[in-house]
Amino acid sequence: MSTNRDTSVPWSTALLTAVAAVSWSFLAMSVTAALALHLLGADAAGSLGPMSAAAVVLSVNGRVVPSGNAGILGLEGARAEAAVDIAPLGVGLVGALLLAWIFLRSLRSAGTAPAELAARAGAVLLVFLAMLAAFGWAGNDTVTIDGSALPLGDLGDMPDIGLPDEIAGLLPDDLGDGLAGLGGAEVTVAFRCDMGATLAGGALWAAGVLLLALLVSRRVPLPRGWEAAHRTVRPAAAAVCSVLLLAVAAGWAAACWAAAGDDHPARIFGSALLCGPNGVWLGLSLGLFVPWRGLATGELARVLPDPLDRLLTGSGSERPVGVLRLAELDGRVWWLVAAAAAAMLCAGVLTAVRTPPGGSRAAFALRCGTCLGVATAVALPPAGVLADVDAAANVSVLGFEAFGTRLGL
Repeated sequence: MSTNRDTSVPWSTALLTAVAAVSWSFLAMSVTAALALHLLGADAAGSLGPMSAAAVVLSVNGRVVPSGNAGILGLEGARAEAAVDIAPLGVGLVGALLLAWIFLRSLRSAGTAPAELAARAGAVLLVFLAMLAAFGWAGNDTVTIDGSALPLGDLGDMPDIGLPDEIAGLLPDDLGDGLAGLGGAEVTVAFRCDMGATLAGGALWAAGVLLLALLVSRRVPLPRGWEAAHRTVRPAAAAVCSVLLLAVAAGWAAACWAAAGDDHPARIFGSALLCGPNGVWLGLSLGLFVPWRGLATGELARVLPDPLDRLLTGSGSERPVGVLRLAELDGRVWWLVAAAAAAMLCAGVLTAVRTPPGGSRAAFALRCGTCLGVATAVALPPAGVLADVDAAANVSVLGFEAFGTRLGL
């Protein structure tokens, strides 16, 4: 199945299509990020615009570097440190779907001659990088956090940390009481976009979205010589993508159900919009017995669902995370295995329906199963890498850590 038109490349049409695809994609991501952050109450600490831009940058494989400082009771030597390495897949998924949809619609009537296909994809990449650079420039701001809300615990009785007498004599007698309340604490966290890493990561993200869209679409013809991919690769790839999207939809439905009986439904809706696919694809991979490792300390451990929080909390080092270990804490984890098996069965049915018949039933089943297995093996590692989480925050005073928290998966 191929369509080739040996005509000159319509650069003006390709550029207009690229502008439309990229503009709608970034607009959808911006609205999704802004709504999610507003529901989470993030706009109470800083400007919503730069934070939304930074979230969009992170969602397309960009990099945002945080840094900060703290002023506690007028003392010098207090500093705040933070690190974040997480892709809000809920934001990125919305943008990827719109980008792929508009790109594929332009190919239905334009044909897929190699030169024209390369021109249209190249135009999308160039416009995408230009828009990403603008968002990276806008995604720079400073957030101020009320130190009295930080979970520093009871620091009223300060331990003897062995300070020299000359230094200890300079400290106020009620330093411990002051640190316990932190009524005058002010923590500022600045974040900026690492433009080089962002543009490189964004180029890979956009190219991957366009390639995946071309592989899973059944209505867009492939260039000459790719007919075998239409018969073998496309059915399995489309089935795996359909199952992953179906799992995300089920996760959002579960979030709506959980929000209906929660005291803070806005937080659940905001978290689902921002990072719903992260949790769903993590659960799906766990159900397929994919091994993970995790670490959680401090307040960030509270964002983990049960029993994952119980497994990871209380240890200063990484722990293996798997279905067997989680099932020891909560037997309902075995439902992840059942859900993953049902998802793969659904993917197998979709692959068989979309694969052109041929040969005996056994050969046909073997061909479909092999293609699905290869497609799943190719799809799961990138999904797992995108679902990785690494976040940390720390406030230190005079060289000792007063508040530290970290989350890694």
